[in-house]
Amino acid sequence: MDLEFPEGAVKVSDVSFEKELSKYPLFILDCWAEWCPPCKMIAPMIEQLAEEHKGKIVFGKLNIDENSMIPGKYEVMSIPTLLVFKEGKLVDKIIGAMPYEVLNSKIKGYL
Repeated sequence: MDLEFPEGAVKVSDVSFEKELSKYPLFILDCWAEWCPPCKMIAPMIEQLAEEHKGKIVFGKLNIDENSMIPGKYEVMSIPTLLVFKEGKLVDKIIGAMPYEVLNSKIKGYL
């Protein structure tokens, strides 16, 4: 069965997280909030990375104000935090905003 990779980042909730996570071999969850300036700063980068790495990485976006279970489970203490999952297992947390080149090179390390 061919896996359908989404266009851009996928909106994820506490309820849909496990389903989305189990679909893709490499899944990166962006934990963010509307009131967070650094989150807004990296949001276009997440969309760009999702486009550039389509077919290899799926990015999810989780609003922590609307969903508290997942951030609690993975001990997200500050935002933005990117949770990196390979084959459903958490392998890294990328915390804070950073330049596009830095973020892209970190993410390429998981391919």
